[in-house]
Amino acid sequence: MSDTASPGAFPYRLVATDLDGTLLRSDDTVSERTRDALAAATAAGAAHIVVTGRAVPWTRHILDDLGYQGLAVCGQGAQVYDAGAHRLLTSVTLDRQLAGVALAKIEAEVGPLHLAASRDGLDGEVLVGPGYAVQGTLPATPFTDASDLWTAPLNKLYIQHPTLTDDELCAAATRTAGGFVTVTMAGAGIVELLPLGLSKATGLSLAARRLGMKAADTIAFGDMPNDIPMFAWSSYGVAMADAHEELKAVADEVTSSHDEDGIAVVLERLLG
Repeated sequence: MSDTASPGAFPYRLVATDLDGTLLRSDDTVSERTRDALAAATAAGAAHIVVTGRAVPWTRHILDDLGYQGLAVCGQGAQVYDAGAHRLLTSVTLDRQLAGVALAKIEAEVGPLHLAASRDGLDGEVLVGPGYAVQGTLPATPFTDASDLWTAPLNKLYIQHPTLTDDELCAAATRTAGGFVTVTMAGAGIVELLPLGLSKATGLSLAARRLGMKAADTIAFGDMPNDIPMFAWSSYGVAMADAHEELKAVADEVTSSHDEDGIAVVLERLLG
């Protein structure tokens, strides 16, 4: 990754922003300063693309509130969504047989897990099992019979452990089941099992290609380890001040926190 800035011009054609902990403040809003900075970047010829771990049903209302009309990468790279047309353009689903094997291997290593699952589609439900703590106030459908998880196509599984930290659980899951699924951490209490090889970089590269843009055109903003592949793919990666240390370690720059307009701070500087 390297900064390709040139004097007097905004140096990137694509601005990729994570959502939670990055674009969104702690109250789930986007500040006027950040909105203005993104509008200025797009006026300078760049496209803004949201790249989030949330699946489309958990993202759509935020994009609508922003008046966002472009492409969004959702579901940790599994979905490319046309926000203006409210249409799902691409979707990758989890092999349920492999996911079952992965779960069995992880539980054999660390004991019983609390589970949730994101169903595929524009209106796919998030199913939440006993003991699983949903972050925030996002809508979810409870289940008690684990067999309900496997009755429809899934984008991903969420796992929690009663005693292990997120980092410990993510490491154990990767060690025991990394040959069957991709394991990532997207936030506090959010360890996910994804289709093998899938990442935010996968979806971002697809969306960028649709826009006629490349990795060299892209500046990316994020806060968690699930943003590492997006930073590796992009020309320049910016971590928020309160980002996970693993992401800060690979970032080209650390900006202010999401509550202190970290995205705007960088864009305003680049816009001159």
